[in-house]
Amino acid sequence: MIPYGRQEITQADIDAVVSVLKSDFLTQGPQVPRFEQAVAAHVGAKYALAVNSATSALHIACLSLGLGEGDWLWTSPITFVASANCGLYCGAQVDFVDIDPRTYNLCPKALAAKLEQAETERRLPKVVVAVHLCGQSCDMQEISVLSQRYGFRLIEDASHAIGGKYQGEFIGSGRYSDVTVFSFHPVKIITTAEGGIAVTNNDKLASRMNLLRSHGVTRDLNLMTHESDGPWYYQQVELGYNYRMTELQAALGISQMGRLVAFVARRHELAKRYDELLKDLPVTTPCQHPDSYSGLHLYVIRLKLDAINKKHRQVFESLREQGIIVNLHYIPVHIQPYYQEMGFEPEAFPQAMQYYREAISLPMFQGLTDEQQDDVVQALKIALEVGSYL
Repeated sequence: MIPYGRQEITQADIDAVVSVLKSDFLTQGPQVPRFEQAVAAHVGAKYALAVNSATSALHIACLSLGLGEGDWLWTSPITFVASANCGLYCGAQVDFVDIDPRTYNLCPKALAAKLEQAETERRLPKVVVAVHLCGQSCDMQEISVLSQRYGFRLIEDASHAIGGKYQGEFIGSGRYSDVTVFSFHPVKIITTAEGGIAVTNNDKLASRMNLLRSHGVTRDLNLMTHESDGPWYYQQVELGYNYRMTELQAALGISQMGRLVAFVARRHELAKRYDELLKDLPVTTPCQHPDSYSGLHLYVIRLKLDAINKKHRQVFESLREQGIIVNLHYIPVHIQPYYQEMGFEPEAFPQAMQYYREAISLPMFQGLTDEQQDDVVQALKIALEVGSYL
């Protein structure tokens, strides 16, 4: 079987984790700060706060921006549910903006139109979460212009995108946003088993997220309400959470960071090869915006259903029956039952729904061999019943 994604663990990774197991610290030791420094230095951000998941990072990012009851968070419907749920965790309401039919990211034109209407209705968003689907950056410059005009704050959900670039700068540099979030789940570009990180250039946001990830507890005298009672003393000054990353995870992350550039480069080789192998098939291959160098977490094709005698589900199931464990990223969030109860109509976001009817994520991971990729393409040809290519 060939999965759609797979982590790469080397002996160096194993040795890094074992070293921590033999050390004095399994949590709250030196490895987490080292990992944070490595990520911040790579992307060009001032601060990095490592946590136990990208979901946790999104949550504390929203809280640090003051999102709460009576506020709105907007995001893309084509994302994992965490991009929207983080707003609900804060007591805010959630809405969606349709996708660009070429990049599958949040569409700036649709956002501009929705903002214009929302301004007349006095329900502008406080936070917009721009999701970099598959690893390709949203058009952050255009979205940033809108944020300045309408006064909302910007979070980049770059869970798919570490190692990617936008306008020549690494995603996470913070040029156009308040906070950027990365994920290190095993199927992502690098992994810490589970884990995430929030990066920012804003010292106040960094300080608040640092508090929120660890119970709102501090030993910093500058944050305390009165003088310390002694060297044992700490204060809880916020209602925080237990979102800390362990030393084991951080050690694995540090080791993996050393191969990040090579991982992304290999993914680009595979994407280029897919583009060539699939160019004559009745599928749409991913569009890469000239301003973007994608992290290429995913390689999503869209079926040209009017050109084949197969349904979307039939093609998907045929691939899995042949041992190609494809996936679909993602079911539109607004049609999930939990969100349906909020009153969202499925066709309120037509581009997202059309994408859902056609999309399939093919295997994409740095360890994928050319031979395995050939097997994927051959299985797709069989699934499509493209006779002249068999």
